[in-house]
Amino acid sequence: MNLHELAPNPGSTKKRKRVGRGIGTGNGKTAGRGHKGQWARSGGGVRAGFEGGQMPLVRRVPKRGFVNIFGKEYATVNVGQLEVFEDGSVVDVEALRSKGLIGRVRDGVKVLGDGELTKKLTVVAAAFSETARQKIEAAGGKTEEV
Repeated sequence: MNLHELAPNPGSTKKRKRVGRGIGTGNGKTAGRGHKGQWARSGGGVRAGFEGGQMPLVRRVPKRGFVNIFGKEYATVNVGQLEVFEDGSVVDVEALRSKGLIGRVRDGVKVLGDGELTKKLTVVAAAFSETARQKIEAAGGKTEEV
């Protein structure tokens, strides 16, 4: 096979419709827009979500709850998951990501207290729960908030 022999699969491509190119094409003059009206005009039409003056769906449905605009969204990891690290190592965001323990980090990492820890680790995170802090320090490790 050569470069000049490459072609798309039959039926996978379709030529675009060229409108307004004469009466013989069947799409001349008004170019498929009909006569007059909002949709016939250049720049015509309505904004996204407009329902012709009817109360839009986004305003009809009831709103629930409260969104705290100052709230922090942490990636969480439990103390028990930190057992995968070597004794005496420093556990930070990069180390957690390299082991696959966390995904996307928005406002940092919070360490929670579920599970047991037997290794002496230095854990660097944005936040710790009180039980997580106690378990890390009981194992001989240190906690550092960033």
